[in-house]
Amino acid sequence: MKAGIVGLPNVGKSTLFNCLSNAKAQSANFPFCTIEPNLGVVNVPDPRLQMLEKLVEPQQVVPATVEIVDIAGLVKGASKGEGLGNQFLGNIRETDAILHVLRCFDDDNVVHVDGSVDPIRDKETIDIELQLKDLETVEKKLERAGRAARTGNKDAMGEAQTLEALKKGLEQGISVRAIDVGSDAYDAYVKPLQLLTDKPVLYVCNVDDKSAVSGNKHVDRVKEAVADENAGVLILAVGTEADINELETYEERQMFLEDLGLEEPGSSKLIRAAYSLLNLQTYFTAGEKEVRAWTIPIGATAPQAAGVIHTDFEKGFIRAEVIAYADYEALGSEVKVREAGKMKVEGKEYVVRDGDVMHFRFNV
Repeated sequence: MKAGIVGLPNVGKSTLFNCLSNAKAQSANFPFCTIEPNLGVVNVPDPRLQMLEKLVEPQQVVPATVEIVDIAGLVKGASKGEGLGNQFLGNIRETDAILHVLRCFDDDNVVHVDGSVDPIRDKETIDIELQLKDLETVEKKLERAGRAARTGNKDAMGEAQTLEALKKGLEQGISVRAIDVGSDAYDAYVKPLQLLTDKPVLYVCNVDDKSAVSGNKHVDRVKEAVADENAGVLILAVGTEADINELETYEERQMFLEDLGLEEPGSSKLIRAAYSLLNLQTYFTAGEKEVRAWTIPIGATAPQAAGVIHTDFEKGFIRAEVIAYADYEALGSEVKVREAGKMKVEGKEYVVRDGDVMHFRFNV
């Protein structure tokens, strides 16, 4: 599961990517410095993992991860192949969620591709290009569905009706994620198309350090503009995050954050937000050899969770021994949880909850 960082050139995408992954994508004051998408595998900050490490004292600790892709900057006309358009659209199609970086700071020393700072205009520039590409996809599909619908095929008639609704919305500048066609029609006709504007999105407002806590007038405009879009907004001072990354010790970083009035780096919030945006959650295994966070989709059953460790675990699943994280933390050890009768034995129908500490019994 990948989240792609997108935005116009020079809005802070590559600097943000570097902060998240500690990879060294080229970060420069000119457009298209990221020609090929950069991929980073990022640890998901989780204080529960630190608590389990303290309680269990394992030989090693393995956090959950999420993949972040830094994608080349987009310009007007991308849907028709302008700039790096075709490559941009191909890269974004391969991601599962979008982190859309918007420039929300004023700085005469950092050039803007359109000459002035206007995050709403920037957002619309990218939205329009993605919507135009989706419109092209929908129109092609609608042409085929329309032909079949004229023969009286009921399924094709339903598909054509749904696609007409998408076409109408896209022509009005509405992204697919904000068009309600009903859950059945969505699952049957929209989801398989993997449309660009259907992907979940988090708008990352890149601000100056003075605006890192409460935002600014640019951020307020963004929040107002996306209020009806079923999307999230996160405030992040990307330049400040880069400065924090350069500090050597945890104590120095904490002092820096306190001076800014922040409790933790914004990058940590962003990683967790990306994880949530991808519809992912965490369960844990905890033993003397290893405490580990495992990534599963929200709604996964116990056998599916077991299959993330090894396919044999899912095939031969017998049962799962489950401890709620809150019980583990409160009682302090697996032994005490068992003694208190707080360990539950669950079968194949059990839907795993975020934070569950699990042991699997299986037979192959």
